[in-house]
Amino acid sequence: MSLNNETVQQKLTEKFGDQLTDWSEPYGMLTFTAPKDQNLKILQFLFDDDALKFRFLTDLQAVHYPDSKGAELAVVYHLHNLTDNIRIRFKVFTDIKTPDVFSATALYQSANFMERETYDFYGVNFVGHPNLIRVLNVDEMDYFPMRKEFPLEDQTRIDKDDEMFGRGGMQGFGTEKVAGEATIAEDQKTETEREEEI
Repeated sequence: MSLNNETVQQKLTEKFGDQLTDWSEPYGMLTFTAPKDQNLKILQFLFDDDALKFRFLTDLQAVHYPDSKGAELAVVYHLHNLTDNIRIRFKVFTDIKTPDVFSATALYQSANFMERETYDFYGVNFVGHPNLIRVLNVDEMDYFPMRKEFPLEDQTRIDKDDEMFGRGGMQGFGTEKVAGEATIAEDQKTETEREEEI
């Protein structure tokens, strides 16, 4: 019997019941959400089950949802069953103030680097990781650069040409724009003028 999304969802629901939520299939990939304290049990079940055989961890990363109070950080697992060529994804959410998630390194060796990178950029503390240190950024860094806590660009710069950033329609550089003969500073623009630039 060929494995499909319906079978995978059925087996997971039989095992974990209504603990698994938010089932969907974006672009055909079965996706669901699980409680963070169940992540290793779910990974182990997906790995061990003779029908499921999700024994390849394709990717592990985080997403920051700053408006989701108490569940600001999501850790996302992408798994692949190489035998039946089926991929699935599941997410666990954690509070940004206590971003503790169990490490998957005991089950997937590939999780080692991916968890270090996720810690490095998002600050997720993978409990049980053998060497959870920064992998790309300097050790002295006291923040996590991929969190949505920083402006996307320096708003004080006057040396950049918005034409190069797809916000064209007017000539000029930096915070001053030329419309016909007049120069318009950014803080003097109306809401309509700002929206037209986007």
